[in-house]
Amino acid sequence: MSNGVEGKRHLPHPVSLRVAEERAKSWQLRVADRITAFAGAMTFVWIHAVIFGTWLATDGLGLTHDPFPFNFLTMVVSLEAIFLSTFVLIGQNRQALFAAKKADHDFNEQELELKKNTRLTEATHTNTLLIHLLAHKMGITDAEIERAMTNPLANI
Repeated sequence: MSNGVEGKRHLPHPVSLRVAEERAKSWQLRVADRITAFAGAMTFVWIHAVIFGTWLATDGLGLTHDPFPFNFLTMVVSLEAIFLSTFVLIGQNRQALFAAKKADHDFNEQELELKKNTRLTEATHTNTLLIHLLAHKMGITDAEIERAMTNPLANI
């Protein structure tokens, strides 16, 4: 089934390009983006599962010096959670900024289109009035105009 879009290239939203350019300028934002992307991947989950599993298993064997209730592991995981939540907030702020910029851009584009459509509608109305005026000056009746409008090809 064809949706009429096949073979057409999808162009990114202009705001997406501007936001990406702004983010590329800041090394801190680039680092935050990479950390957020990694922390949001299943690889991150598997690595943590292996690390925590190994930590618990080696403590059970007496290979680590972090006895139950694993105070050091708890501290490490808590610090990691603090940093990861900060990166999540950075990502949410980025999304909110993008949404606001996109909404402003879209609003401005729609306003321009509305103004253009209003001018076209006014011009069409003016042309219609002029055609009616010319038709009346030529002696064409309203009934003939109405017939021509309902069946334009009949008079050709």
